[in-house]
Amino acid sequence: MSTIRALIVDDEPLAREDLRYQLAELGDIEVVAQATNGPEGLEAVAEHRPDLVFLDVQMPGLTGFEVARRLAASDAPPHVVFVTAYDQHAIQAFEVNAVDYLLKPVDSARLEQAVQRVRKRIATPATPADLPLNDQLAQLVRAMAAKPDRREQVAVKVGETFTLVRADEIIYASLVDESITIVTGLVSGTSNDRTLDELQARLDPEIFWRVHRSHLVNINRIKEIVPWFSRNYILRMKDAKSTEIPVSRSQTRRLREYLKL
Repeated sequence: MSTIRALIVDDEPLAREDLRYQLAELGDIEVVAQATNGPEGLEAVAEHRPDLVFLDVQMPGLTGFEVARRLAASDAPPHVVFVTAYDQHAIQAFEVNAVDYLLKPVDSARLEQAVQRVRKRIATPATPADLPLNDQLAQLVRAMAAKPDRREQVAVKVGETFTLVRADEIIYASLVDESITIVTGLVSGTSNDRTLDELQARLDPEIFWRVHRSHLVNINRIKEIVPWFSRNYILRMKDAKSTEIPVSRSQTRRLREYLKL
């Protein structure tokens, strides 16, 4: 069997390392590069020309959907396997002749199955009845974007009880000591989601931005934007403490463009 050249695109270092380790265990996959966000992923595809891209859905800079759109428009797009935090029910609605998808945390048996599907795609020449890969990716992207399974309410654990809050009332969510803290105007507590990716996947991406690997903010609940060193910014939020949240370098440009700074 020929070796499949793969690229991993994910903003979470532990997720990238876990996937790289599991791929190494399969023995016939060479990870030629890793990228931490969408723009870096596109650059890595152009530089390394991988056969296969493992593409996270929720990332800073460009989402996995946006990266897939751009790959689908290229002359020779690689095969794509989405890596997502969506639940099984939502994922079933997204299946539109895609190469495959993997749910986080990635199961080794499912990963091997996904790689075998990619290998069959590589080995089997396309027939006139087959959709071009560009169309397959475009269909998948449209389906996933059209049915995001977003929450209208989110459960926040305060003490021993759960309080339901409207999603648009969330001011920010932060990863603190391996726990996700959610803050609204009236409630501060924790989420049952394991990662910020899982929480973000259920929220409106037009409103909730991952401005930092540890922080997700409601852009409608920003009170002030404070210039910081190296042309970065600090966001002061509209909670009772006027909490300050840093903006990562990769998200600074997006913030400037959106707010015309």
